[in-house]
Amino acid sequence: MIRRWRSWSVCCCALFAGGCQGWQSALDPHGREALRLESLIGVFVIVCAAVWVIVMIALAAALRRRGRALDRPAPLDPRRERRASIAVSVAVGLTVVIIAALTGLSFFTTRALTQETGKPLLLRMRAYQWWWEIAYLDPRPDQAFTVANEIHIPVGRPVRIRLEAPDVIHSFWAPSLAGKMDLIPGRDNEITFETKRPGIYRGQCAQFCGLQHAHMAFLVVAENPAEFDAWRKAQLQPARSPSNDEEEAGRKVFLAKPCAGCHAIAGTAASGTLGPDLTHVASRKYIAAGLLETTRGALAAWIADPQTLKPGVNMPLVPLSGDELRQVSAYLASLK
Repeated sequence: MIRRWRSWSVCCCALFAGGCQGWQSALDPHGREALRLESLIGVFVIVCAAVWVIVMIALAAALRRRGRALDRPAPLDPRRERRASIAVSVAVGLTVVIIAALTGLSFFTTRALTQETGKPLLLRMRAYQWWWEIAYLDPRPDQAFTVANEIHIPVGRPVRIRLEAPDVIHSFWAPSLAGKMDLIPGRDNEITFETKRPGIYRGQCAQFCGLQHAHMAFLVVAENPAEFDAWRKAQLQPARSPSNDEEEAGRKVFLAKPCAGCHAIAGTAASGTLGPDLTHVASRKYIAAGLLETTRGALAAWIADPQTLKPGVNMPLVPLSGDELRQVSAYLASLK
């Protein structure tokens, strides 16, 4: 039965996950914590289904007996009343026991989700309206860096994420890897999980946070340790230098326009913190928190009119000529 639910959830994932790739189903677990949550869901469903069946049988029997009593009224039978009282008492007692057992099981399962089996990878994730900032923390400043909307993690190593929200309440949810955890302004929460095998897993904000809540996704890319180390080493490098005149012109336009006041590109004078870090933006699978696949055309469309693509987003419309737009999109598309 659980396998059928899992297959159904995967189909729903394919239908409703939108433009962002990756599995998105709590019934298709690929992490230690997700497996525990799936088991908990299975126990709850089985117990609740059994209780529902028993209640329906008891209700049908009571209605049938009442129908007979209406046809042939009979005096009260003390022994029958006593048996009925005992049955009700037993039902109440079983209800208390079942609820207490499910509560205890839920408590201990949730408690086990925070246990770590090794030295964790430390991240800080901030949710904004409507995108995600991910900082890879390290005691050495030269080994720390920031990305947006895409988390890369090594398989088999626990990941601990400190969750923060500067604006409104958001909620971290990567269904195939872990449970939900809210990001609340003024309060830091943490979530820990560990993946079992490589893959790309879709996550999203699970708390309504404004007009573009539905367009606030992220990806978790689980890689083998060697691949993760290579990715991390690449992320620590400054932005790639322009390789042709068009890209060089695009860099100059980017630095001359308000773009550099909101975004950072390592190795250039751009050091803004209001928007996503763009140092290696072209290496990410999507831009605008899962809204558009990262291509030069998508970058140009986003720069040209972000409010049409994602109404209410904080990115302003920056006036650019046709040539400037082509140059900037060429430059950003080269940042891998």
